Amino acid sequence: MNSIRLSKRATTLALASVFSVGVAVVSSDAAYAAGSTPANLAVSAQVNANCTITTSAVAFGSYDPVSANAASALPGTGSVTIACTKGSAPSITLGLGLNAAGSQRNMKIVGGGTDVLGYQLFQPPDTTPGTACPGSTVWDASVGGTFTPTAPTTKAARTYNVCGTVAAGQDVSVGTYNDTVVATVNF
Repeated sequence: MNSIRLSKRATTLALASVFSVGVAVVSSDAAYAAGSTPANLAVSAQVNANCTITTSAVAFGSYDPVSANAASALPGTGSVTIACTKGSAPSITLGLGLNAAGSQRNMKIVGGGTDVLGYQLFQPPDTTPGTACPGSTVWDASVGGTFTPTAPTTKAARTYNVCGTVAAGQDVSVGTYNDTVVATVNF
């Protein structure tokens, strides 16, 4: 029998080749032999009702108790804008203001004094955004005074007019009158 003498380097290369082929064979056999099993992974999220609200002031302009508004109320318009989650059920209330006497809203003279200028805020005549004034239902926080627009079909903002009037024939002093009313969207 003839024996072959190999150098140390050749022996190392030969062993490395045999070893890598063996690993490749073992590895590929192991991959095919292991099998697989599927499982479902549940994924979920919760979408809650949410709304934002912004307002635009009711601007009455100049009230003239001597002639123009002696017998005619002074109208004014502002707005409430809401953006709500699609499918929510929003409703909007307006507080009575800082100077109310019972259910009568009043603007108070700025800079001191006791004079007040009576006014009222009304809901728009229907639930269509941007409907023109006048309205006839007082807009407040009572059961009958809550404005309930239709459920939103998108998250897009919707603007509703706030229709206001300053009552005719008030005997008030010269000056600037104001009030602050809290608008709230409930959802």
